[in-house]
Amino acid sequence: MEQPSEDDLSALSRSWDWHERRKAAWNPGTPEETLKMLSKDKVQWVREAVAGNVICPEDVLLLLAGDRDGFVRAAAAINQRTPAHILDQLAADEMTDYDYTLNKNRYLIKEAAARNPQITRSALSALSSDQDEHVRSAAASNPKLTPQLSNELSRDISWMVRDRIARNSATEEDLLNQLSADRIMDVRASVALNAKTPLTALSALASDKSWEVREAVAKNPKSDAKILVELSLHWAWRVREAVALNPSTPTIVIERLADDLDQSVKLAAQRRLAKTRPQRP
Repeated sequence: MEQPSEDDLSALSRSWDWHERRKAAWNPGTPEETLKMLSKDKVQWVREAVAGNVICPEDVLLLLAGDRDGFVRAAAAINQRTPAHILDQLAADEMTDYDYTLNKNRYLIKEAAARNPQITRSALSALSSDQDEHVRSAAASNPKLTPQLSNELSRDISWMVRDRIARNSATEEDLLNQLSADRIMDVRASVALNAKTPLTALSALASDKSWEVREAVAKNPKSDAKILVELSLHWAWRVREAVALNPSTPTIVIERLADDLDQSVKLAAQRRLAKTRPQRP
């Protein structure tokens, strides 16, 4: 899709419709001077978009980090251009919003700051021991998490926290091995998807009692041919489809799956073969 020109973005930023101004506020091609103007917009959703813009100037982020609206401050907290000392302040922001899907309040700003890889270690450490499991989960997903914090959070009472550790690309192999035996299926499935998970753990998870975990193993490009051959015979079509889509699956297995009785598996395998076989003139 063609990006709008600076003139188009300038026109959007002056529109009477705040939805149009928000589009300009989100766009990374919007000039900094225009973002500065939009950061003072009367509509909070426009200011929030400015705070989340990847090219937002630091001085504007400093302003929006102290905005009267919590959603604007949360957007500034997740922006990786926000200075670390400001993130430290936002990490202590107690603003909450009610999550109707969970029927509970969420500390949106603390969660956003906890996910930001630019946050200081001391602030991240504090958030990783927060009383709220969603804040700890956000901290557990941070790619700059230290091995010590990862180890502590891998034993958290909340399965959601352990799940974020299982997904985190920074988690070390020994912790992934440990979490591969977690009692919660979602945690084991996240381990199975992690590109750093050792082959020994993947082999064990390939025999997991839950087909969802086996599907996750089948999606992992680190799974070897032996694992993928075994999973290509699984009764669940979602597992076989994942094998067909895995770039590490041997061609001979893909050819067999191209005749699978399930149409989704069959189509996935046939499309793979079409990409690898030379086109006829």
